[in-house]
Amino acid sequence: MNEKPAFLIFDIETVVDGRLVQRIRYPEQPELTPAAAVALYRKQLLEQTNGKSDFIPHTFHLPISVAIAKVGADLSLQEVRTLDRPKFRPQVITRSFWKGWQSYGQPTFVTFNGRFFDLPVLELAAFRYGLSIPAWFQSTGPSYAQPRNRYNANAHLDLQDVISNHGAVMVNGGLNMCAHLLGKPGKMGTKGNMVQELWEKGERERIDDYCMCDALDTYFVFLRTRVLSGHITLEEERQLVEQGRTWIEQASAGNLALAEYLNNFRIWQVIGDDGDPFLQE
Repeated sequence: MNEKPAFLIFDIETVVDGRLVQRIRYPEQPELTPAAAVALYRKQLLEQTNGKSDFIPHTFHLPISVAIAKVGADLSLQEVRTLDRPKFRPQVITRSFWKGWQSYGQPTFVTFNGRFFDLPVLELAAFRYGLSIPAWFQSTGPSYAQPRNRYNANAHLDLQDVISNHGAVMVNGGLNMCAHLLGKPGKMGTKGNMVQELWEKGERERIDDYCMCDALDTYFVFLRTRVLSGHITLEEERQLVEQGRTWIEQASAGNLALAEYLNNFRIWQVIGDDGDPFLQE
């Protein structure tokens, strides 16, 4: 497809760099393996949060899967792809991500909670690997027009910010909940907290497939926020959803994850003022 995308809707999956954890958190315990260092850090985080979370800060994470949905100015889905499959090298993924954004003319990033995690991970990965991305770190002119400004939705549209009014409320259920409201598959067996273990088991393509399905969910949630903001009508959204479903049907012939996604795909409709949304197969 020759048309450059206007939006890059993306999702990432990461693993914790156990060697870095060992060096920074436990330098006095050089005998710790990377895996043991990660396990120990998680145990301590659980204790510190009274069992609420063992999530290791993003500064210790490496991107091992990035799925990108290319979307045109007309909001049509052009393509969904992942980076550096089947090798999944963090350095190559990071370089490809930022190079692609620049080569496409710096389209708008669209994420779900990407301001908190996805983009900071990819920024820090660029720092780690010595990449130069001056267009993203541009700091001249009005602050509101700078790409990294939190409220510059032309550079990065975080759908969680849209739904939560920039953090005024919690979006309990996250992307999975929003996707299910629209009849889309959401989580289908693989969850984010499984990624580290899957990576250590060598199930890299399963992680990549999971990431691709999250990018698709994000695309359909993005369309509904365009309805919410008045950019498109509900009928225009329906047509775009049908077009997206057609793309998935064509791509699913060689991809079992997309075939499963399609099998759990429902079309959202309204059945009247007193009715609930009707999710049609």
